[in-house]
Amino acid sequence: MSVKILHNPRCSKSRQTLDLIREKGIEPLVIEYLKTPPTKQELTEILSKLGIKPRDLMRKGEAEYKENSLSDPSLSDEQLIDAMVAIPKLIERPIVLNGDKVRIGRPPESVLEIL
Repeated sequence: MSVKILHNPRCSKSRQTLDLIREKGIEPLVIEYLKTPPTKQELTEILSKLGIKPRDLMRKGEAEYKENSLSDPSLSDEQLIDAMVAIPKLIERPIVLNGDKVRIGRPPESVLEIL
């Protein structure tokens, strides 16, 4: 089983999480999700494994969130997932995957329970 991290090298929390994983002697597959965004299927699986709704995985402070009126309660989960696939900057980061286990690295230490 390989550990993967959806990583943004410009994000301090993402860098701290990657460092924590490496300190445990694990070299994860690093996916720079802004360059290689998850597919709709992958994002749907991540949400299912996390047990959260799409809006809970969105960075609501991003300008794109407001510009695309993504706070609109009438939007379906599918529409929100489509928005994250189209605009990966909206996805909360980092996300660490280890088999069927997934955690968001906020705080970075939260990923330790799945390694």
